Amino acid sequence: MSQAGGRVPLIAGNWKMNLDHLQAIGLVQKLSWSLKDVKHDFGAVEVAVFPPFTDLRSVQTLVAADKLALRLGAQDVSPNQTGAFTGDVAASFLKKLEVEHVLVGHSERRHGHGEGSDLIARKARAVHAADMIPMICVGETADDLSEHGAASVPLQQLTEVLADLPAGAEFVVAYEPVWAIGSGEAASPEQAEDVCGKLRARISELRGEADADRTRILYGGSVTSLNVAGFLRQANIDGALVGGASLDATEFSRIVQFKKHVTGA
Repeated sequence: MSQAGGRVPLIAGNWKMNLDHLQAIGLVQKLSWSLKDVKHDFGAVEVAVFPPFTDLRSVQTLVAADKLALRLGAQDVSPNQTGAFTGDVAASFLKKLEVEHVLVGHSERRHGHGEGSDLIARKARAVHAADMIPMICVGETADDLSEHGAASVPLQQLTEVLADLPAGAEFVVAYEPVWAIGSGEAASPEQAEDVCGKLRARISELRGEADADRTRILYGGSVTSLNVAGFLRQANIDGALVGGASLDATEFSRIVQFKKHVTGA
């Protein structure tokens, strides 16, 4: 079952700064075994993992050697190509590791590292230029929610990043209300759908209806196997960006199998 517009659901696991490369190998092996046991159809629901930089080569080697259908993502990228940028990782390096998606604008980068829209837009352009797909993260804090409502800040964040992304560029949007991340208090499916619907409408305004129809919009923020089906029932939610629960292979596998909990799926 695809979402509206033929969009294939995507379940993505953001490991954040967890797991060394040996632990990463173990988690991916366990996850792949778990999904193989239930005969998961990766064409019906795509699965991606976003390990730390130091784990990427190990995970990529395992995925390639065992011909796993998992997609590989990176948590960050430099806006610069190559050169005297100590500590940065170029998009071209990630592409060589068969990375397909790269997070840009995650709230932990915005608030913990002071990244603004101009820098995030440059990162998104760098990802696109290296023939990868930026996953543009947007979301409001508790203060934003109180002052502006749920949709205002995410819409502004998305507008600012898309302003400099070339026409026709493929991207994914991840709506993560900051107040829900790691709190155990997810937004309700109805709240998330309201914001995701407005984000899709903004994409239509800026990029046209065709781009809006094909763009996947994910929800993130305290996603578990118990609540994921409620989000994925919504017309404008095409997957989930999962944080802490993605570090547990069994739980993440259950999240990936959300269709078993969706009536009529």
